[in-house]
Amino acid sequence: MFELYQLLQTLLSLYSFILLAYCIFSFLFALNIINPNARAVYVIGTFLSRLCEPILRPIQRILPDLGGIDISPIIVFLIIDYLIRPLLFRIFFNLSIFTH
Repeated sequence: MFELYQLLQTLLSLYSFILLAYCIFSFLFALNIINPNARAVYVIGTFLSRLCEPILRPIQRILPDLGGIDISPIIVFLIIDYLIRPLLFRIFFNLSIFTH
């Protein structure tokens, strides 16, 4: 049971890392620091976008317009760290109490 908990925590950490990479990539892309015409940039951007946009899009619809500032990744980080991780801990902690 503990292995499943560790796997889920690792997946959440991996997704947080991917989301951070998406934020940095989109920032560099918006400031025209990286070449948007380069094939590698396109592939990396498409990969990160396909992983992050399905989670960010519903949150972006709920949030008010902040004049071009997108805080949806911050909301996702907060949801992962302050809602999902503690919830997983409580679920697995309570299950381990009843199995012993």
